[in-house]
Amino acid sequence: MARPTALIVDDELDILELVGITCEGMGVVAATAGCLAEAQALLQQREFDFCLTDMRLPDGDGIELVRHINERAPQTPTAMITAHGNMETAVAAMKAGAFDFVPKPLDLNALRGLINAALKLRDPTEPTQSAADGSDCGLLGTSAQMREIRALIAKLARNQAPIFVTGESGTGKELAARLVHRMGPRADAPFVPVNCGAIPGDLVESELFGHRKGSFTGAVADKQGLFQAAHGGTLFLDEIADLPLPTQVKLLRAIQQKSIRPVGAEHEIAVDVRIISASHHDLKRAVERSTFRQDLFYRINVIELCIPPLRERPEDVDLLATHLLARIAAEAAREPQRLSGAARATLLAYPFPGNVRELENILERATALSDAPVLEVADLRLPASNTPRAGADPAQSPPAVAGQVSAGEPASEPGEPDIDIGARPLEAALDEIEKKAILKALDSTHWNRTAAAKLLGMTPRSLRYRLSKLGLD
Repeated sequence: MARPTALIVDDELDILELVGITCEGMGVVAATAGCLAEAQALLQQREFDFCLTDMRLPDGDGIELVRHINERAPQTPTAMITAHGNMETAVAAMKAGAFDFVPKPLDLNALRGLINAALKLRDPTEPTQSAADGSDCGLLGTSAQMREIRALIAKLARNQAPIFVTGESGTGKELAARLVHRMGPRADAPFVPVNCGAIPGDLVESELFGHRKGSFTGAVADKQGLFQAAHGGTLFLDEIADLPLPTQVKLLRAIQQKSIRPVGAEHEIAVDVRIISASHHDLKRAVERSTFRQDLFYRINVIELCIPPLRERPEDVDLLATHLLARIAAEAAREPQRLSGAARATLLAYPFPGNVRELENILERATALSDAPVLEVADLRLPASNTPRAGADPAQSPPAVAGQVSAGEPASEPGEPDIDIGARPLEAALDEIEKKAILKALDSTHWNRTAAAKLLGMTPRSLRYRLSKLGLD
């Protein structure tokens, strides 16, 4: 079997030698060029499995070469060597079509990881998506919007640039991130999701970057952070808008330098992760309000992937409902229930402010409360009012009236406790009371967390922490 080949372009002989030795040790045959013209001449003579080029060349820049390769050999992944701390160059290169970058001074582990990723992109066994409805990838839908999203994800999977996934709560942002990971060269490495809003502010840096023993009160042992846990794979930062500003500074450096410094550590540690972030907030507005750093926004938003709300693709509701009913039945080891014609028509007309997550909750509740083989309109228990107009942001919907009870649920008498504490420990009883109050607020706001937090008189960050603590997230 022929050995893979690489084209290395740099006018510094020591860089050419270092990369060449690294390639040789990995079984890769490296051809070298010292300028743009020489590289273009070599590309006319033969094909390469990947290309690694410096940004600054004597007769041009590396971005010119990236565009040249994308036009004439788009199947050849190209990566960029960038100057120390010059993230603007890396962002520009990835927007021009480079699949990744490596900063100077070159870290050998990061260089090997990049070469491995480039070689996997040329692997003919790379997973492809074929089902027209998305049933083979989990991102279901036959609408034009979902077909376009899945096609875009297939392209983004080849690129290692940071992706920012936007969309309302419940649209499936994490599903999209998982699909990008699964279809790309990092599929065999970990996918590590983290809800930034569910981590207490004083523990965020420790969770993300790890810490050393004794670095703060309670640090009784070294702890690996989520960046290290995701090494070689993908780190999905959900609700990134909730990160405190000091942590945003450290995250920016981690993205730029591809290295982290655990809390209390003296030296940085190289990490190789692809960053995919998401938020249902408008980060541009957050930047304007100075609650989110502008430089970090540009780093994570190299490529934007927008997931449409369910109300904009009603043709997908029936497919999703059928899939969810089958999954619910499989988990309960019983025959799947069906929707009556009237129930199906009611769902098609409903605006779903909570999107796919709300549809899932509606069907889980209906199947739990009805044993009939066919679910009717009454079984769905949809609210008769308090539904937002089409196109409205559910985060801006008015909160439900305090004390509102979801349809079909008996209201408690004034002063009557919902939970019989009995002889249970007080903490467990309080947790159960808190869980019931949170679930009632979420149900009355169609599982819109922002509106539920307002109803409960707490911040969305506090609500996410309580959801995680109580096992409801």
